[in-house]
Amino acid sequence: MSNNAKQKVISFAVPCYNSQAYMDKCIESLLSLGDTSRFEIIIVNDGSTDETGKIADSYAERYPDCIRVVHQENGGHGEGVNQGLKNATGFYYKVVDSDDWLDTESIKTIVARMEEQLNVEKPVDVFVSNYVYENVAESTSRVMPLKNVFPDGKVIGWEETKKFKTSQYLSMHTLYYRTELLRKVGLKLPKHMFYVDHYVALMPLLAVERLCYLDLPTYRYFIGRADQSVNEANLIKRIDQHFAVTHAMIDAFPAVKVQGIDKKLNKYLVNYMRLLIAICSSIAQISKNKENYAKIKPLYSHLKEVNKAWYNKIRWRSILFFQMLPGPIGRFLGRAGYRVTQKVFKYN
Repeated sequence: MSNNAKQKVISFAVPCYNSQAYMDKCIESLLSLGDTSRFEIIIVNDGSTDETGKIADSYAERYPDCIRVVHQENGGHGEGVNQGLKNATGFYYKVVDSDDWLDTESIKTIVARMEEQLNVEKPVDVFVSNYVYENVAESTSRVMPLKNVFPDGKVIGWEETKKFKTSQYLSMHTLYYRTELLRKVGLKLPKHMFYVDHYVALMPLLAVERLCYLDLPTYRYFIGRADQSVNEANLIKRIDQHFAVTHAMIDAFPAVKVQGIDKKLNKYLVNYMRLLIAICSSIAQISKNKENYAKIKPLYSHLKEVNKAWYNKIRWRSILFFQMLPGPIGRFLGRAGYRVTQKVFKYN
């Protein structure tokens, strides 16, 4: 709890690497909040080789009361998140990728609700809001709502949540964590790794007791650019990183750690883990590479060793069972599974 009336309500971290072509839109969307005494923007220049650093410094010169710049050697997106958290002074913390942006009216509403929490004895641990897929290739927008899971505007615990649909999950884009909670759980993302958003989306959840969902189309997630990490060719190229992140997520939730947690939270975490493994398995299949395919079995073995109950639910009680079938049938089902999950979860 904070008794400092001048504390920033929220810190926005904007990791940037060679972002000169699109970072303005992101930063301007954050500045549209207006009252710069309520928020700060931490631009992390991750060893860019274009004009990103100069653009960032020019913003800091124009808005010294709310914009700071961290220049670092290239450490990847995860290190950008780490540096943002290290330097954050806001009560809440939000990562906004430099090619994404926030809806002005929506974020104003969220920050107003956050400000109410500054002097509350038991403040909300995480605010949840919708995100919108902005697909440049298809010229389409798609809102990902969660109103069937959470009551709108009410502070609740996990036990009051309802069932997530198959296509629903809490991505990094939906979450606005209390800064001290992230520091308390020791959130630290690895350097030089892609797909580390899952660290932010999953690892702090066991510490979350109070949630508040606002049914607003806040985060605008830009997809469809050829050089994005979620482009299919890049997914295959970086398959080892998918497996590494999923192994790390397994290690984060050993059986002893999740014992006794709320049943609804446990079910959600199991489903998210199922998604991570499905993505790894599917990408291995579409790569048509036997070495990649051979990585699937050790992933299941690792899960079985760390959390056998989750292994039984994920390995034998879902369509993932068919991804381990040998020969052409298994590979065909794996590739078909990738196309289905790509359409449902929109991860590229």
